[in-house]
Amino acid sequence: MAPPTRSVFLSLLLFLSMSISLAEIRFTSVRSDGRPIISFDEFGFTHRGRLELNVSRISLSNPKLDLTLVGFLLCTRESWMHVVQQLEDGEATCALLSDLVKPVYTFDRLKAARDVNTVFTETDADQYTLVFANCFRNELTVSMDVRSAMYNFNGKSSRRDYLSAGKTVLPRVYFLFSLVYFSLAGIWISVLYKKRLTVFGIHFLMLAVLILKALKLLCEAKDKSYIKRTGYAHSCPLNGITLLTLMLLIGTGWSFLKPYLQDKEKKVLTIVIQLQVIANAALVVIDESGPFAQDWVTWKQVFLLVDVICCCAVLFRIMWSIKNLREAARTDGKAAVNLMKLTLFRQYYIVVICYIYFTRVVVYALETITSYRYLWTSVVAAELATLAFYVFTGYKFKPEAHNP
Repeated sequence: MAPPTRSVFLSLLLFLSMSISLAEIRFTSVRSDGRPIISFDEFGFTHRGRLELNVSRISLSNPKLDLTLVGFLLCTRESWMHVVQQLEDGEATCALLSDLVKPVYTFDRLKAARDVNTVFTETDADQYTLVFANCFRNELTVSMDVRSAMYNFNGKSSRRDYLSAGKTVLPRVYFLFSLVYFSLAGIWISVLYKKRLTVFGIHFLMLAVLILKALKLLCEAKDKSYIKRTGYAHSCPLNGITLLTLMLLIGTGWSFLKPYLQDKEKKVLTIVIQLQVIANAALVVIDESGPFAQDWVTWKQVFLLVDVICCCAVLFRIMWSIKNLREAARTDGKAAVNLMKLTLFRQYYIVVICYIYFTRVVVYALETITSYRYLWTSVVAAELATLAFYVFTGYKFKPEAHNP
């Protein structure tokens, strides 16, 4: 058996510490994989939790090894940190032999059919990760098709709930926020009608963003409700491209400061939209493949990098508009008007920075430190921040005859 190395265990610890949002029934194909640890799903169990594990088409490169050291286990994040320490200190030679994990199935129990069909009942409420451990690193490769289903039973009934314990209220949360945005869209339509003589093209884009946001939340509510009942995703492909586009157009001053975009601004807008398409494609791959895939971390990094680049592009364009307004306030005869515009764009710049920081950093930190029972609070925090940003943008850039 290959000796454990510190770098391997640190990488495994980082791998299991990542935020995983997958909880529905998963079908996974593993082919000629020699990784010591493959993380499949993370799920918050109540006192009435259950794991159904079905593994077929199992192929081992060296079936003569001690297969008690190959198999599936459940572990919490906290227990896994101690397991890593045990392996580094030599107190344990294999994660499956640690008394801090819960073995689900080891391959020494395999029969001639080479299939696994087992049900594991979990009565200790906590957040667990389903892990495949191969303690013969570089000596054994495994191929298999894995179907995993983790769920809780609702109350005293026998109804299955495939959403994690901390996310079971998300269908209602998304539905309530969708109603709020539909209401805002109705209010915005009435504002556009009353102020129709001072409406710009950007105001109709704002309306489109509101409606798309409401539809996206409605789809999220439907998707989470479907997962909750059946364990399968049924998502709608709506995304956040329109919001970043709106922020970028406001940042360039389109339709407020000028009726058209310059060639350079058009290029920036085109690049941002294309990057957002790439980011959303990466997000689809992340959600569909799950953390077991060998390129999952790479796609996660691509998504984060592209998202940061797009946010920086938005901030850069707002800063550029502020710079132009500052220069205009010094040179032309409309110093007072330009100063008002400059103040407005400075406020918008500060709010955009706060919004990006909160939704990209604070919400992630909240999700990391919050108990698994209250993971829904990070979703509520993100949606409240987005709602506040929408209201601020609408109020500051509403159609008015003397709006700076």
